[in-house]
Amino acid sequence: MAETKIYGHRGCMGIYPENTMLGFKKAIEQGVDGLELDVHMTKDGEIVVIHDVNLDRTTDGTGYIRNLSLAEIKEVSAGIKFSHFLHYNESVWNLERVPTLQEVLELLAPYDIELNIELKTYLINYEGIEEKVLNVVKQYGKNRNVIYSSFHLPTLLRIKKIDPSAKIAMLLDHQITHPNDYMETFNLEALHVSKRITIMANHYLKDLKGNIRVWTVNDPLEINELFDIGVNTIISDFPERALMIKNARRIYA
Repeated sequence: MAETKIYGHRGCMGIYPENTMLGFKKAIEQGVDGLELDVHMTKDGEIVVIHDVNLDRTTDGTGYIRNLSLAEIKEVSAGIKFSHFLHYNESVWNLERVPTLQEVLELLAPYDIELNIELKTYLINYEGIEEKVLNVVKQYGKNRNVIYSSFHLPTLLRIKKIDPSAKIAMLLDHQITHPNDYMETFNLEALHVSKRITIMANHYLKDLKGNIRVWTVNDPLEINELFDIGVNTIISDFPERALMIKNARRIYA
């Protein structure tokens, strides 16, 4: 059985501003196997890395991503809203900006880590976002192992139609009937399943013909349980914690 990988959820969102260059850098320093991030499309067709459909929760700006230009989005701070975090450094964090997907890929260039790009298309239909994302990855991804995920199945099918070699993964927060049928019918590389489903009904996925990546797992007991189950990947807000548990299990194996 392959060793379980650890992905940083939106970077290190448990202790650093989520979906920021700072958070991604810290996750890389901690030794993650991969990063998970979210993308939306701006008014002028740029792909930006942010979780919500608007700026309001994670920045000091306001407004929907689809109604703003990249230049307007770059004016706001993506770090100032996290001043309650232990490591908050005003002079550094307040200068953080919402990154573009290109900027993140350029940051990753020297590192051999995987990237999970979640397309946030279940609330807003960004026309053409799939092709835009694929073009950015093709130009700046340097043949990186990239997995495209979404709760919105049509998005994944469009990605596969544009690039049949693309790895696609369906996000699930509920059980589906006959998961292997989904895997085979839609040519999915993985299911990205909530922690709740995986821990409460791990028998449901034990014969899955594909990878299982589990989100979002922060509790040490649950992290250990998922190592025992043998899932492909654990996605955590605290990747350093998951990596420490992984290393400890190696020592005492």
